[in-house]
Amino acid sequence: MPSWPLDQVLPLAIALPLVGIAAGLIAGLLGVGGGIVIVPVLYHVFTVLGLDEAIRMHVAVGTSLATIIATSTSSWRSHARKGAVDRDLLRSWGPFILVGVAIGSLAAGWVKGPVLTGIFAGFALLVSLHMAFGRPEWRLGHSLPTGAAKAGLAALIGGCSAMMGIGGGTFAVPTLTLFGTPIHRAVGTASAIGLIIGIPGTIGFILTGWNAAQLPPFSLGYVNLLGVAAILPTSMAAAPWGARLAHSLDTRLLRRAFAVFLFLTSLRMAYGLLN
Repeated sequence: MPSWPLDQVLPLAIALPLVGIAAGLIAGLLGVGGGIVIVPVLYHVFTVLGLDEAIRMHVAVGTSLATIIATSTSSWRSHARKGAVDRDLLRSWGPFILVGVAIGSLAAGWVKGPVLTGIFAGFALLVSLHMAFGRPEWRLGHSLPTGAAKAGLAALIGGCSAMMGIGGGTFAVPTLTLFGTPIHRAVGTASAIGLIIGIPGTIGFILTGWNAAQLPPFSLGYVNLLGVAAILPTSMAAAPWGARLAHSLDTRLLRRAFAVFLFLTSLRMAYGLLN
């Protein structure tokens, strides 16, 4: 187990609560669980601290999923009070999302770190382009799919989200809007999907990383408890602020904010992969 010098741990303890504030705001504002910020920041922090490249991305993803449990809970409650959570959709999609999360968590435990980095960067870029240049009137259908298509779509959202360490909003928000769901209701529902992803995803990354070599101090598998403890308090406090802000913004601004964060995240992760 690598040792982190005190002069490195102290800046980390100061910086990560600030990351938590940003993650909480984004979780409430965009329904993405904050992972879109936490994963790349943790990845670069672990790089500076010299964490083995073979597990660096795994620990960033696993730690992010653990924080998503709390931030999504806080964000979901705030959106639910405003009536922006589709509970029928959650009951219908929930079991298939869980299947996808199980598959994604197991797959992530087997693939190499650079592969996870590439997956994160690639999907983030695609979704950001859609949110930036897509038009509100674009539709794949007037209602969400049913039957096998519904099961496959929900499982895909769960699996990809678990592998990337993000809440379901990154995929759920554009998917729901393409099938006619208003953006604010899509964001509110996605915050609850993040909770469905976060709990089993965290368990999966703990189990798949239990015997991994060179884990950082205070880790349960691929979940670093120091990172979770530093980020959670501020992210939970900030999530309701973001949820309130989301209901005071117009649709265009909300879409642009979502696109900017995803695009910047993609660039940062691609840069790390290439270098």
